[in-house]
Amino acid sequence: DGSLTMVHEPRAKVDLTKFLEHHKFRFDYAFDESATNDLIYHYSAKRLVDTIFDQGMATCFAYGQTGSGKTHTMGGNFNGKEQDPTKGIYALAAADVFRLNRVTHGSKNLSVSASFFEIYCSKVFDLLNGKKKLRTLENAQQKVQIVGLQEEGVSSVSDVLQLIETGNRIRTSGTTSANQNSSRSHAIFQLILRKKGSNKLHGKLSLIDLAGNERGADTSSSDRQTRWEGAEINKSLLALKECIRALGKKSAHLPFRGSTLTLVLRDSFIGPKAKTCMISTISPGLNCCEHTLNTLRYAERVKDLPGKGSGGTNEAQCVIQKEEEFGRQDDHETSLLPVEQELEDLEPEYDDLEKSSELQTFHEALLQLQEAEEKIFDEHKEIIQEYREAVTVESEMLSKVEAIDGSPEDYIQKLILMMDQRMIKLSLFKAHLQEYNEKLKEEEAASQLLKKVPPVL
Repeated sequence: DGSLTMVHEPRAKVDLTKFLEHHKFRFDYAFDESATNDLIYHYSAKRLVDTIFDQGMATCFAYGQTGSGKTHTMGGNFNGKEQDPTKGIYALAAADVFRLNRVTHGSKNLSVSASFFEIYCSKVFDLLNGKKKLRTLENAQQKVQIVGLQEEGVSSVSDVLQLIETGNRIRTSGTTSANQNSSRSHAIFQLILRKKGSNKLHGKLSLIDLAGNERGADTSSSDRQTRWEGAEINKSLLALKECIRALGKKSAHLPFRGSTLTLVLRDSFIGPKAKTCMISTISPGLNCCEHTLNTLRYAERVKDLPGKGSGGTNEAQCVIQKEEEFGRQDDHETSLLPVEQELEDLEPEYDDLEKSSELQTFHEALLQLQEAEEKIFDEHKEIIQEYREAVTVESEMLSKVEAIDGSPEDYIQKLILMMDQRMIKLSLFKAHLQEYNEKLKEEEAASQLLKKVPPVL
């Protein structure tokens, strides 16, 4: 009927008799495998473009299991390893923004600019500025600012496509057990409207290709970096759920600081004219059934996100894209429905594993390892900077003592003092390195325990 989605889940009774459990999900629209990105865009993100011309904040997510087609939908069709960015939602949205700015809203005197950045392991990197690491800070008005984020003025779709290609070339990706070329970061492309002259923000459209989520069981046997990436991805996606849960319950406290992703997107959720679209992608394979059900359950709850503010709406929209093996686009569903009821409690993405003590131990060990690593790297950078400064100071000291009127006593005293201070600093740094090494061992031991957790059937 154009709105019903059914998943047939293979199950087994206690006596090992096999049967199918049927799960029904209903959205506003459902599409078959012949649906194109243009059609999906028409029923989803296209409705958000008008919002930014009305001084609103619009956000479109692509969410789902790794390898299920998020980058295909947002960035465009793939032909082998080559991607056609003209067929992605980035380009389709940009075309509508330029058209409306020229034809419908020309009198508003607005300029269009774009930014493109990624969030990788809770760190922000500018994809339009050589992957420069950026800092995320909150100003006095409690508005989140990404310090140093580069904005490029754009006047056509071709300008936007060039920026997207530049960013995609250096975006972080890697190989996982589920996908040979998996996006390991959240990529956020923003189209920004500003008043010409004053440069005042008028509206913003954020198009987000989220990193693929995975179960702890899928990444526990990987190398440390992959485990780290997986834990950070899942942490940020669960934080996103918590924010939606809190919005649904109209909680006084909204946990946006739970991850860098939710912190950066805070204004997109709480603005009086905020609108949100979530495109959720699924895979039809038997081993993906658990992921598919989790994605559909989550999408069903997201579409129930209630209206926000007096006179404004925060619409939640869900598009489900079914992706066959090797990345071929198959199936889509979409929903656009502001409702009054509160969200039900969101179920954990990885129910049995997320509740296990082994996984909690692993996450705690990983968190401590990350904190120790940040501390070590910052301390090492500080020592290197002090070395550079010391070279200049010691060169001047050496030049003075070699002069005819040089004072060897002053030279010796100052040099001994500098060496003592340096030895204290290096001794402390050595102790921190040993602590960091212990954290590495603890994380490795916790991951080995996680491997022994029996799979959920």
